Amino acid sequence: MKTAADILAFWFSPEAKKHWFKSTDAFDAHIRQNLEMTAMSLAADQARVSTVHAWETQGPDAHLALIIALDQLPRNMYRATPAAFAWDEKALAAAKRMVALKADLKLTQEQRPFVYMPYMHSENLADQEACVTLCDARLVEEGTLKFAKIHRDVIARFGRFPHRNKFIRRETTPEEQAFLDSGGFSA
Repeated sequence: MKTAADILAFWFSPEAKKHWFKSTDAFDAHIRQNLEMTAMSLAADQARVSTVHAWETQGPDAHLALIIALDQLPRNMYRATPAAFAWDEKALAAAKRMVALKADLKLTQEQRPFVYMPYMHSENLADQEACVTLCDARLVEEGTLKFAKIHRDVIARFGRFPHRNKFIRRETTPEEQAFLDSGGFSA
């Protein structure tokens, strides 16, 4: 199993940064090959309690690595499948614990948005509002805040992210389809 330091070294490497919001099949395959077993171990319910507690209590960096492993890595490893979203609740719970401890404030401005991403990926409006508040109060750059507001507005309008419907086999409403057909934001 890779360590928290391994995950952070990879995720914040110059090469990985190029793919944060515009991935490639090769990058996704690289994550699957090198980090999937670690992410799966962290997400597994049986082993999860002691391992997750250990990562969360090692300090802000390890806690951040846990959040990235549960939130960002599955989006790459399992892109366009239901598994991409399968660990969202676990990632959000870890992020909420970190924010409650104010440990996110010990991270760099570059790292901090990844603590708030699980809020942004939630289909719960209260989580979306919390994300906007966190990004507004705790980030210097405004790009993440802009995207937090876009995500929140989609949830306020539809109560879910319409682009996920096809991946998790949900019915798409006519209003959602019109939104998607018009190039609506996919989150």
